[in-house]
Amino acid sequence: MKKILSLVLSLTVISAVCAGVLAYVNSVTEGSIKATKEKNVLRAAGEVMPEGVASVEAAAWADEAKSAPVAFVGRAADGSVAGYAVKGADSGGYGGDIELMVGFAPDRKTVVRYKTLAAAETPGLGMKLKDPSFAGQFAGRDGTGLTVKKDGGEIEAITSATITSRAVCRAIADACARAASL
Repeated sequence: MKKILSLVLSLTVISAVCAGVLAYVNSVTEGSIKATKEKNVLRAAGEVMPEGVASVEAAAWADEAKSAPVAFVGRAADGSVAGYAVKGADSGGYGGDIELMVGFAPDRKTVVRYKTLAAAETPGLGMKLKDPSFAGQFAGRDGTGLTVKKDGGEIEAITSATITSRAVCRAIADACARAASL
């Protein structure tokens, strides 16, 4: 009995020390991780904008504290609106959530291109959502009603990854709905 209590006490102390170390590392790295994510989102916004964009500025935030931009407006050199970049998401991917940064023409409906921000899809199958052959199908299309051919639409689904393809269509529709509200 005494041996069991000794083991339990030892494991409790080791667990508490490990938890403390993890909490400390998390507090030290939290700010830099957040800054890196924000930088990646801003870079993605610039990459999906239409041609002729001279500057990109935040247009909408995830919350009222303005902590994380979810929409950006691209301006031409003369200050006119040249396009939009809006974050869209769908939780119905095969591996979970899919987050995209979607570029729109000034009409806020016509898709220019998208960039994947987060996806945990099957390597070699669902992760083909990043391939230009799949992503290129969306360019020039109205982002509100995209569906895969299997569902009567015009988007050719990724082979063996129809669930992922449907989720990409819904994420683009989500971004389009957010763009319409800007």
